[in-house]
Amino acid sequence: MSAPATGAFRSLRGFNYRLWAIGSFVSNLGTWIQQIAQDWLVLTQLTRHDASAVGTLMALQYGPQLLLLPWTGYSADHFDRRKLLMVTQTLMGAMALALGALTVTGVVQLWHVYLFAFLFGCASTFDGPVRQTFVAELVGDRELANAIALSSASFNAARMIGPAAAGFVIASVGPGWAFLVNGLSFIAVLLSLIMLRTNDLQPTMRANRSAGGMLHGVRYILHRADLMAMFLMLFLIGTFGLNFQLFISTMAVSVFHIDARGFGMLSSMLAVGTIGGALLAARRKQCHFQHLWIGAALIGLGWTLAALAPWFWLFGAALVLTGIAAITFMNSANTLMQLSCKPRIRGRVMALRLAVASGGIPIGAPIVGWTANHLGPRWALVVGATSGFVATAIALRHIKSTNRKYL
Repeated sequence: MSAPATGAFRSLRGFNYRLWAIGSFVSNLGTWIQQIAQDWLVLTQLTRHDASAVGTLMALQYGPQLLLLPWTGYSADHFDRRKLLMVTQTLMGAMALALGALTVTGVVQLWHVYLFAFLFGCASTFDGPVRQTFVAELVGDRELANAIALSSASFNAARMIGPAAAGFVIASVGPGWAFLVNGLSFIAVLLSLIMLRTNDLQPTMRANRSAGGMLHGVRYILHRADLMAMFLMLFLIGTFGLNFQLFISTMAVSVFHIDARGFGMLSSMLAVGTIGGALLAARRKQCHFQHLWIGAALIGLGWTLAALAPWFWLFGAALVLTGIAAITFMNSANTLMQLSCKPRIRGRVMALRLAVASGGIPIGAPIVGWTANHLGPRWALVVGATSGFVATAIALRHIKSTNRKYL
């Protein structure tokens, strides 16, 4: 038996994962370009700096995580993941092109953006659990933690470059062209899926038709104290602590009074932190529960410093710290949940993870948006900081109740 590969980039030695990583990076780059353009369009052209409108937009985009939950995890556990990914990626690319066409021709209205955000969220809800569990088919369980970390690094490298590119595109030719760029970027991930060496995939055991559906996944989690603690932490931080779009856009427009390029730069500074956090995770040989409470505590600290930051660059530095913390927390939760549950139920657990982490945004984003409008963007950041500190308390309580020596 050969010795296990070592190094932070070891998963890239496999052809399938390397090909998938390239295609995903290009697609993620387009997605971040669209995300920034979409927020900027709503905040500066379709409304008069209305943070609540951005909150509504986020609620519509992430609401399907809860609405479609009974079917998303079931699909990931029962159907061919590669083929399902090809369907979801095609749909999202087509919607980006349609929104781009409406915007470039000058007929776009706020309700158009709301509608496409909801439809995009529906496709993304099916895409998320499949994409996360598909990584295990590319590399196997032994390298799963490393592959998740590298996928996160790729996603956040796109987050670093995308906002800056979006700022340039918006300032030069307008947000509509940013949507068109995103639509074309999906070609890269579709080509990578077509070109995969299917004989080298390592498919996990499929659930049978009588496996109990999503309720079986819920019961499974309810009987696991460690998973319950992680899900409570995810709900708090996902609902109130990861509203990056709202936090950055409202601070950029209402506090620092900067243009689209500055907005893109702040988003890129957040991404610098997330890439750093992902690469640190890739170097770890194992993931432990302690990474969860450390990440949650640093999220609280990062948003506290951001709320107090008097200048643009200090706010950007706080975003770097928060980015490291957020990826430490989210990657640890993803890895621990996948490796600690049975393979045949992974899709449902991942669907529930995404629903709890993102499905709370329809609750949290309007609250954070209202806070930014009526009390100011800095108080909205305090809401995010509080979520990190409360999540830390939940983790420490779990550690104490189980007498586990994570500290």
